[in-house]
Amino acid sequence: MNCPKRIPSTYISLYTILFCLTFAACKEKKEKPKGGDDKKDKPTIVDVMVATSQPVTNVIEANGTIIPGESTELRPEVSGRLTYLNVPEGKSVAEGTVMARINSADLEAQVKRTKVQLETATKTEERLRKLLEVNGINQSDYDAALNTVNTLKADIAYTQTLIDKTIIRAPFTGTVGLRQVSPGAYVTPTSILATMQQLGKMKIDFTLPEENSDLIRIGSVVKVKLEGRDTTMRKATVIALEPQANRLTRNLMVRALLDDSRVNPGAFAKVIVSSGNNKKAIMIPTNAIIPDDRNSQVILVKGGKASFVNVQTGLRTANNVEITQGISEGDSVVVTGVLFAKPDAILKVRKATKR
Repeated sequence: MNCPKRIPSTYISLYTILFCLTFAACKEKKEKPKGGDDKKDKPTIVDVMVATSQPVTNVIEANGTIIPGESTELRPEVSGRLTYLNVPEGKSVAEGTVMARINSADLEAQVKRTKVQLETATKTEERLRKLLEVNGINQSDYDAALNTVNTLKADIAYTQTLIDKTIIRAPFTGTVGLRQVSPGAYVTPTSILATMQQLGKMKIDFTLPEENSDLIRIGSVVKVKLEGRDTTMRKATVIALEPQANRLTRNLMVRALLDDSRVNPGAFAKVIVSSGNNKKAIMIPTNAIIPDDRNSQVILVKGGKASFVNVQTGLRTANNVEITQGISEGDSVVVTGVLFAKPDAILKVRKATKR
């Protein structure tokens, strides 16, 4: 009968050490989640603002451009060579002043020739009329002579109209810009002789979002602030509104008459439109809003935990935004630490402010 072999004591000691090490490692792994839970339950430190209603003035800023009361480009109606040019650069000219003339010698000669023909045709018509009275000729012969007279008169009127087109006059009283051509130059209807601006009554064009169209009416007064060194507030009276909104931007074009005419056309300006009445609204900092694909959200502190709620926004200012729905007075809105708060996470309020 064979007896089992005896295990050496050295192996027994090694087995005992390995068992102890394995047991300690497993115990350490089991204890790690407990430490992680402690970290997870650590509250997020935030600052909150207690929502309260406050007076708010509905003010909108729009970009505008200063334009003259009247503006035009002096162009000839016909092609030809300039025989006369009177463009006083930077000076005011009266309406109807002759600014330029185009060579019209051929047209004037044609008028003289037609007048000679008309004189002869008129005498013929007078003789035939006397003969018609005594039945000396047929009615058709007299009608042909009378038709010749009328045709020649029409030719003279037509040629005179072409001569009038060779004269360029000032369409209104205004200031002439820089001259673009020289005397003797050949010009066409596409040539610009100079520009004219009526600087007595300056206007301003600006765009306004269609949703704010109820703030503007004909006769409304807006404030205008010019960009540059002169920051004086000016007033302008609305004189016209574009009835159709732009299909791309959904903005309305508005034109107002500026009280102060000491500005340059083309200048950029800020137009400040006010509703004229104050209202009470809940305003919160813009950085407290969490934008989403569909809705905007804010974080409220309820029962010491983070509660995410959908809100609707309204009027915006430089740093704040109006909340029209989703927040009530007395709610604690998280204003700092927004990025670290999670839904239903425990929050620790470090500081609370009230507006």
